[in-house]
Amino acid sequence: MNTRDQQNAEPSRDHVWRMFDRIAHRYDLLNQLLSLGRDAAWRKQFARNLPQDAGLRVLDLATGTADVLITLAKDPRVISGIGLDMSWEMLRHGHQKLARLELHPQFSLLRGDATCQPLASASFDLVTIAFGIRNVTDVTACLKEMLRILKPGGRALILEFSLPKNLLFRALYLAYFRHVLPRIGGFISGDASAYRYLNATVETFPYGDAFLHLMIEAGFAHTTAHPLTFGIATLYQGHKE
Repeated sequence: MNTRDQQNAEPSRDHVWRMFDRIAHRYDLLNQLLSLGRDAAWRKQFARNLPQDAGLRVLDLATGTADVLITLAKDPRVISGIGLDMSWEMLRHGHQKLARLELHPQFSLLRGDATCQPLASASFDLVTIAFGIRNVTDVTACLKEMLRILKPGGRALILEFSLPKNLLFRALYLAYFRHVLPRIGGFISGDASAYRYLNATVETFPYGDAFLHLMIEAGFAHTTAHPLTFGIATLYQGHKE
């Protein structure tokens, strides 16, 4: 298990969707700026790890403004998809993007809780979540729901922030997260607390082997973890047998 920096207290996830409502108008811009443009490259990892089968039906949890769903929709193997999120404002911006790209009705958005999804069991070939699982109120419940909605043989792809192993790079990364990111995010979005929350959740959330253990406990098989960009983010994969 990786050693995590516990400088910040574990923040509450209750009603965190209201925070995303407040920053939705600047969310896409800040993703690009604060990730130094890596957000698009990270999303492409989902497409690179799709099952090879054609006719895939996908579910994207904590979909936000639907960027992951849109990325997946560009792959010819994916024929339909649903994005689920609790934030009305994030979904509103996502709806606009889907309409502009003429992706309706094959791809749609739905308001719902990732820990208690209003969807039928064994109904999706792939379930994804990008930088959202650390925001749910119950990680284990979310993982079990992901497993429930997957068809046998289905795949889960989870992209989440992590901490670099290299101590020097980790120190620089944490300095950026603690001191630079909240100021830039607060200035542009008008809500500095949202970006202080981001830092706290990243530093206190399990990653690497610790997160793989949670996936295995939830029932996933053939789990793997692939660090991205020197360990800033990690792509986890699991299967439903």
